[in-house]
This record gives sequence, structure tokens and C-alpha cells, in this order.
Amino acid sequence: MSEHDGREQQPEMKEPADLASAPLAYENSDFLDSPDGRILRILSEYSEPLGRFRREHVQDTVVFFGSARFRAMDVAARELELLDNTGSVQAAPEEEQPASPDDPAASELQRKLGEAAVEMAQYYEDARKLAYMLTTWAKTIRSKRYRFVVTSGGGPGIMEAANRGAYEAGGKTIGLNIKLPYEQHPNRYITPALNFEFHYFFMRKYWFAYLAKALVVFPGGFGTLDEMFELLTLAQTQKLAKRMTVIIYGESYWRKVINIEMLVEKGTISPYDLDLFRFANTPEQAFEILRENLTRDHLQQHQVRGTEEPSSVEAELKLRPEITATRS
Repeated sequence: MSEHDGREQQPEMKEPADLASAPLAYENSDFLDSPDGRILRILSEYSEPLGRFRREHVQDTVVFFGSARFRAMDVAARELELLDNTGSVQAAPEEEQPASPDDPAASELQRKLGEAAVEMAQYYEDARKLAYMLTTWAKTIRSKRYRFVVTSGGGPGIMEAANRGAYEAGGKTIGLNIKLPYEQHPNRYITPALNFEFHYFFMRKYWFAYLAKALVVFPGGFGTLDEMFELLTLAQTQKLAKRMTVIIYGESYWRKVINIEMLVEKGTISPYDLDLFRFANTPEQAFEILRENLTRDHLQQHQVRGTEEPSSVEAELKLRPEITATRS
């Protein structure tokens, strides 16, 4: 009897087909989009913006925060419209749309929103004017790098107003957009080379704080409150190794939204924490605060704006923004 008798016959093995080259790890979208690739996605949202800021010779910024939901005055004067959400290009539902106070068919909510839409449109115009004034002044500063570049979250509303004012003044202007589940897009006034989109909120917030020498907070909602208090907390806890000017714009609005004095009365913050910010109610008032503080805290007389390109690696390094130190 053969030694193979009683055993199941194995099928004949076929030669495998030739394999294509495996994708390089950094070109493998399945890996990059997976949980294992998350650390690389996070690092890319640090490294790629840093490279662009260096190439564009941006030294520091002034950040504008505020509502994304309201239109410019010229738009509001023609037809009041409220956007659906932060960053959205879709209109809010009809029952939430602003209406003229004398419209008999309008609900009480719609009438109140109509009044607010005009008020918020004025804030749009104020942000636009302030960004124009700041950029016009910053262009006179003699420096090899661009100083106090107006920066926003990149969307509509107050963000658009800030970028628009800087654009109209002929300066660079930055938009740090965030990818959201609903339709949204960057506003048209952002300098194309400084148009960013982030997946991670915390990396976007890092870039808001990284180069900022001042913050101007216009009326807004949850996102504005979140961003404002996060930067105030960094300043309060001395985690910023620089002096940060914080202007809260529109005192009557903000005093109705938050009672900061109550925090002092209840002992949850120090009375000295009230010195972390200042209120302003006109573009002129806000600009004077910015110009005075930025000049005192961050301008150095020996900086000279050069027209020539860096001729060496050492010269190029001098044009790059410094890494913001933190306090241990």
C-alpha cells in the first residue's frame, strides 16, 4: 500500500500573480485616514501651516473673533438673512429668519431677530473698519516680516469683515477655517497663500494663539465664547510667554451675555484678572488700544523692512516666526 493511500489528495498549487508595488506609507490613504495615522494628521496640521507662515514671512497676528451668522450692512439693508450655523452657507429655517418690526405676519422672535440683524450688521462694519485701520498702520512698520496680520476663522460674518478690511487696506490676511459636517467655504477676502482648513479644532486653536499678539472679540455665540475664554485662561495662567492684548468689542452686548464682575464677587477669579482685557465700543477706540499696546509690548526700533530676498539659510531662518515658548 502506498504511503499516500487513504490520504486526501492536495490540489495542485497555482503560481501567484505578480504583485504591484505596495504604496508608500505617506501615500497610503487607507493608513493616513485610519486611527493609526491620526498622529501624522495632527502633525501635518502643525507642520504645513508653519511652513506656509515662514514662506509668507508672517511674524505675528491680530486675531478677530465674532459671529459667523450675520451679513454685511449692505446685504442686511436689502434683505435680512440669518445663516444656519457657524461656517454654513445655508440660510436658517424660515421661522428663524429676521423680519421687519412692522411686518404683521412676523412672529415676536422674527421681529427681535430683525432688530438684531441690523445691530450685528453694524458690528460687521466696525470689524471691517478696524481691520482696515490696523492693516494700514501695520504696513508702515519697518520690518523684514509682516507684523500684526489680521487673522480670522476664515468664514462669513465678523470673520469675513475682518479679512475684508485687511484686504481693502492692501495687506495680507489669514483665514483659519475648520472642516464642518455641513457646507461651508472660506470667504473671498483671505490671502490665497494664507487660506487654511483644519480638521482638528485644537490644532486650529493652537494657530490662533501661536502668532497672536492681540485678540479682538466681537459679539458672537458658543464658538466666540469658547475661543475668548480659552485665550484668557492661557493669559491668566501665564502659559503665554508674551503679552497679549485682549479687546472685548461691544460692551453693552457682552455685559448682557456674561457678568464677569460676579466672578470676582464670588471669588472664582482675582480682581486683577479684570486687567486681562479691555472693552471698546468704536473702531477708533479699539485701534488706539491696539496701536498703543502693540507698540509698547512688541515693536523694536531696530527692525527694518527689507525688499531683498534672503540670500542665505541663516537669513531665511531670521525671517521665520519664533516658536512660542511656554512657561514651565
